[in-house]
Amino acid sequence: MTDNNKRALIIFPTYNEKENIEEIVAAVLAQNKIIHTLIVDDNSPDGTGDIVDRMAAENPRVFVEHREKKAGLGGAYIHGFKWAIKEKFDYIFEMDADFSHDPNYIPGFLEAIKDHDLVLGSRYIPGGGVVDWPWDRRFLSRFGNIYARMITWIPVNDATGGFKCFRREVLEAIDLDAVRSNGYTFQIEMSMRAWVRKFRIKEIPIVFSDRQLGDSKMSKAIAREAVWMVWWLRWAAMTGKL
Repeated sequence: MTDNNKRALIIFPTYNEKENIEEIVAAVLAQNKIIHTLIVDDNSPDGTGDIVDRMAAENPRVFVEHREKKAGLGGAYIHGFKWAIKEKFDYIFEMDADFSHDPNYIPGFLEAIKDHDLVLGSRYIPGGGVVDWPWDRRFLSRFGNIYARMITWIPVNDATGGFKCFRREVLEAIDLDAVRSNGYTFQIEMSMRAWVRKFRIKEIPIVFSDRQLGDSKMSKAIAREAVWMVWWLRWAAMTGKL
C-alpha cells in the first residue's frame, strides 16, 4: 500500500513532445493520487510549451518550468530536482515523456521506494527487457552497461536506464551543481553519486519500448561523452571527489 502522507513528483524533460505529453501525463496521474508531474520544457518549437501551460492551468497536479533553449537532459533534470527539493516532494522520479517508460510500472516503484533510497527500472535483470529495438541498438545498450559497470564498479545491471525514483534525501545529499554529465552518462553519474554515499539502491524489472511518436534525442555526441565520462566517474569515486 502507498503511504498517502507522501507526495511523489514525476519529472518530464521535454523538447518537441506535443504528440505524447497530454496522454503520458494523464496516464501517470491516473496511477495514484499522491503523484504530481513537472514538465521541464526547453522552449520546444513544436508548441509543447503552450500545451503544458494549458494543462497546468487546468490541473493542480501539473507544474511547468520553461528553459530558454535546448540545453541537455542532465540540465533539465537538475533544474527539476532543485524545484522538487524546494517544494518538499518526498519521492522524485525521472521518466521519459514518449511512453518508452510504461506508467503501469509506477506502483512498483512506489512500493520499492518505501524500503530503499533509489529505485532503478532495469532492462537487464530477470523480467526486464526491450522491444522494438534493432539488434545494433540492443548490442550498444547492453555493451554500454557492461562497460560502465566494469569501469565504475557500480553494482547495478542497468546503470544507463532513465526510469528511476529518488527519495528527496538522496538529492539533498548530492551537490547538484557539481554534476558534470549532461547526456547518456547523466544516469550513471546520478546513481554513482547515490552509491558512494551508501544509499540503498534497488533494481526492479521493466520492459522498455521504443517511442512510437516523435524523434529520438540520442546523438553521437551523447554517446561519445559516455565513453570518457565513466573513467572520470571511476577516478572521482576513488579519490573522494564524487
